[in-house]
Amino acid sequence: MVGLTSYFPSGDEYVTEDALKNLRNYRYRAVDKSFLTKYIYRHYWEWAVTLFPRWMAPNLITLTGLSFEIFDVILVLLIMPDLEGPGPAWLYFAFGIGMWLYSTFDNVDGKQARRTGTSSPLGELFDHGCDALNCTIAGIVEASAFACGISWQTVAIVFFTTMTFFFSTWEEYHTGVLYLGYINGPTEILTFAVLACFASGIWGPAIWHVPASQGLPVIGRLFPGTWELMDALLLITFIAMLFGHCLVCCYNVYSACREQNKSFVATLPQLAQYAVFAGSCYVWLSNSTTIFTNNHLVLFMIIAGTAFGRVVSKIILAHLTEMPFPSYTVQMIPLVVGAVIARIGWFTPSTELFFLVISFLFVVVAYFHWALVVIERFCDFLGINCLTITPQPDIERPEPATA
Repeated sequence: MVGLTSYFPSGDEYVTEDALKNLRNYRYRAVDKSFLTKYIYRHYWEWAVTLFPRWMAPNLITLTGLSFEIFDVILVLLIMPDLEGPGPAWLYFAFGIGMWLYSTFDNVDGKQARRTGTSSPLGELFDHGCDALNCTIAGIVEASAFACGISWQTVAIVFFTTMTFFFSTWEEYHTGVLYLGYINGPTEILTFAVLACFASGIWGPAIWHVPASQGLPVIGRLFPGTWELMDALLLITFIAMLFGHCLVCCYNVYSACREQNKSFVATLPQLAQYAVFAGSCYVWLSNSTTIFTNNHLVLFMIIAGTAFGRVVSKIILAHLTEMPFPSYTVQMIPLVVGAVIARIGWFTPSTELFFLVISFLFVVVAYFHWALVVIERFCDFLGINCLTITPQPDIERPEPATA
């Protein structure tokens, strides 16, 4: 066992004792301007939290919520592995219900923490860490509901979710505030995703693949005649994401830097980490010998999604412990190496599949070792448990501002 553990970084390499001491400065700050939250969901969540027993730890609620989405992915692999189908109607309803339950549990966990007096920085790390993993998991499920298949449409859906999450995490690191705008991913976009799943269950997923001019009678003629409704929706989503989210994040970081007398320009290279992530994935997929042709896209997405989860979780950890912004994670290595080998043309279908399997094992083991060690160090320092409730009177987590 000693020989095996010597291959992994120590706990102090993941988060130092001095960094852990900064957890005492932790204060949760959030601004949620969502219309749906203000007028509908807030009341629903306040009711939903009363359904959970007081002994149930907030992190256990978070993990249970994520399990619904994982279950949906298992259904995809068993019933509709081509991500296209069409599958039975109940499958699409299962997708929508799974997303809705994930959203409910994800929003209730914080209320349960305040209800039981168990708020802690571990809760934010655990919650955001699960959200980061769910970017890919939910993307796979939604692509299946849209019948996107093993295609670039599926890739686009997954990477839109990861890009918005990365910018939000980068923004929170510099501003100290989790900002959710009037129309945001966890609320309005997720609601649309749930309704889209139900629509596929009622009318069939073919509704998303009619000509754009037919699916969008008013503006459909603006798109090329060969475009499907799905193509048009993806372009609209990208434009909305770029101008309604990413640039807003940049402005908020700029404002925070100005208030703190720091250089905003110096923060921009930090975005290169996501550019390397997305660029490596694009190059690998563009030159792959097997991912599209032999239906290995889900495996690739899980590899990329796990690496992404580590990237943003390290940023969250740095935010909570007041450490420098992380610029590198070892789990990016398989993506970069795979992109280089694919671009050179050294892969055959069999060697590329072997490399995918090895990469999967590497990123999953590396991720869970990091997560378990960091969670253990947080628990030891704060005197709490991760999945069971222990009294935590020293750290309070106030209600997020809504104005």
